Amino acid sequence: MAIISDIQEEQQQKSPPQAKSASGSGSSSSGARVAATSFSTKFDRNNTSGFLEKALEFLAQESDFMRRPTAERDLVAIFKAVRERERKKMEEERKKRWAEEEEEKKKKAEAEVKAKEEAKAETKVVAEEKKEKEAEEKKVEEKSGKRVPNKGNGLDLEKYSWTQSLQEVNIIIPVPAGTKSRDIVYEAKKNRLKFGLKGQPLIIDGELYQSIKPDDCLWSIEDQTAVSILLTKHNQLEWWKALLKGDPEIDTQKVEPEPSKLSDLDSETRQTVEKMMFDQRQKQMGLPTSEEMQKQEILKKFMSEHPEMDFSRAKIQ
Repeated sequence: MAIISDIQEEQQQKSPPQAKSASGSGSSSSGARVAATSFSTKFDRNNTSGFLEKALEFLAQESDFMRRPTAERDLVAIFKAVRERERKKMEEERKKRWAEEEEEKKKKAEAEVKAKEEAKAETKVVAEEKKEKEAEEKKVEEKSGKRVPNKGNGLDLEKYSWTQSLQEVNIIIPVPAGTKSRDIVYEAKKNRLKFGLKGQPLIIDGELYQSIKPDDCLWSIEDQTAVSILLTKHNQLEWWKALLKGDPEIDTQKVEPEPSKLSDLDSETRQTVEKMMFDQRQKQMGLPTSEEMQKQEILKKFMSEHPEMDFSRAKIQ
């Protein structure tokens, strides 16, 4: 529709002035020729060439535009003008999208910087809390002479580290890369353990803190850089304070057993372990153990049955 209007306007501007009547006013026939004529056709997006063809046919029928020598050049000029407007429109839209994307990138970058700063601050707080905790634990160690256990409820020493569960003790000993089984010196007895490398002083040689089951113990080389020794405890209801007698001891009140492992125990052993864990927590909070609570209940019952007796000086031993 825009093409037809532009051409009609151009045609009106180029048309010679009409002859005037004797009265000096324009004729009614002249007014009819310059009046706009409507154009109507169905536009099919899949057949734009057909639409253009009909528009040009209408133009040829209603004007002499198509008979002009410059018709083809004028159509090309109109096409270029329309395409240029469309190009500018698309360029503006592209710039707008680019600006929006840049703004989004800027916001995202600012959010990432903020998140990093918050994470850094949080890490700093955690580090400070850890430092304070370690300082507090060090004070406790110095006061009690016992060390805080590592994450495996054991202790990290200079030449090896050990962890434990109620049933087993696991020892990790770093060895030179490429160490073979033939290089290992190993001997496990009920109350003693030896380990080392041939031709070198023994790394472990001493009396175990508690007895083990030698036939149920084993060792293996891990990635040719460390040896893992698994010892099966003889008494599987007690935490070891040290691997060897004379070694630094851990504070067993700070041992943190994995609750999920309790399901692997039989009912009797599990009850004993749960009672032990309960008593340990009670002692840490300065509260009576299960045995002391039981004695208190017995005393209360006895007092209620014998109100005539004086229990003011009674003490639970």
